[in-house]
Amino acid sequence: MDSNSSIKKELTSAAQQTVLRTLKTRFEKNSNRHKGLEWDKVQAKLEAAPEKLWSLDQMENTGGEPDVVGYDPQTDAYIFYDCSPETPKGRRSTCYDREALESRKEFKPKDNAIDRAAAMGISILTEAQYRALQEFGEFDLKTSSWIQTPDPIRKLGGALFCDRRYTTVFVYHNGASSYYAARGFRGMLSV
Repeated sequence: MDSNSSIKKELTSAAQQTVLRTLKTRFEKNSNRHKGLEWDKVQAKLEAAPEKLWSLDQMENTGGEPDVVGYDPQTDAYIFYDCSPETPKGRRSTCYDREALESRKEFKPKDNAIDRAAAMGISILTEAQYRALQEFGEFDLKTSSWIQTPDPIRKLGGALFCDRRYTTVFVYHNGASSYYAARGFRGMLSV
């Protein structure tokens, strides 16, 4: 049994209501992110999936400001991304994955993006998802975010991250074991 499976992934009724209120307020304030979608339908899905609500609470508590950015009719799922202006504060200073963390001989960060996302019940954004997020505004003007890295790059020791500078979204590479105070990760959750 790994440590992630022993975590109770439920919220109290009061905590659920708090998260739902926060999400509803953000949903109503940022209608450009989810044109044509109705909060009542989103809320019904969330109430039927308490473990997903727990994950959204984790996103919120680490500074992600999750919001609905789409709906997938094939899976009948609402898509949430972290929509904080900068990469979430509570998820910065992480290297890319466990292998990268274990490869560091000294000055190890406390965590890695892939395992932390999995523990939260989310996945980190792909490059396409990161670019789609940028269609809703300007994100990561001062920070950067790890993105899912293709296996051939990862096998060579690298990892990818993105940011927005000069009105352009850039994709960069770095050693997967690197970490910076201004680099974290953004998550995605389907409900």
